[in-house]
Amino acid sequence: MSTVELDTRLLGSDVNLELSGAWASYWVAFLRLLTGYWFLHAGLTKLMEWPFSAQGYMAHATGVLAPIEHWFAANAVWLPNVMVPVGEFLIGLGLIVGCLTRLAAFNGALLMAFFYFTNHGWAHGMVNGDLMGLLLFVTVAVFGAGRVWGVDQYLERTDWAKNSRIAPYLLG
Repeated sequence: MSTVELDTRLLGSDVNLELSGAWASYWVAFLRLLTGYWFLHAGLTKLMEWPFSAQGYMAHATGVLAPIEHWFAANAVWLPNVMVPVGEFLIGLGLIVGCLTRLAAFNGALLMAFFYFTNHGWAHGMVNGDLMGLLLFVTVAVFGAGRVWGVDQYLERTDWAKNSRIAPYLLG
């Protein structure tokens, strides 16, 4: 069984963290599958109840990105109306099958950052479900969760992946 050790300094103190390879891998794979199901379901629900409209959400945005949201609501609402459900579906599918996992997780984190920063008033404080979703996507991307029970473990063995400079940023 392999272990990963992290030795660093934090706030002037030495910190040592060990992760058991098997258990850590299974946990990250579980997080990948759970997050993938969450987004696949969200996207599929919006696609099945087509047409989806984000105009009301965007027109009433109050967060720090509200001016961007207001512009889209007034001028190009068709773009998020298509990209949100299709993006959620493809991100979820990519995470569930573990294919292009880092690319899917990066796009999921980007989408969750938009949701977080356009949240209407942070009624329950700054730590909310949008922030937790953002952290889930970042965790999946950082730990390369597609290598466990995912297509990425096979793709990483191909000549393309071994010789590509971008493959490590897409796969994992």
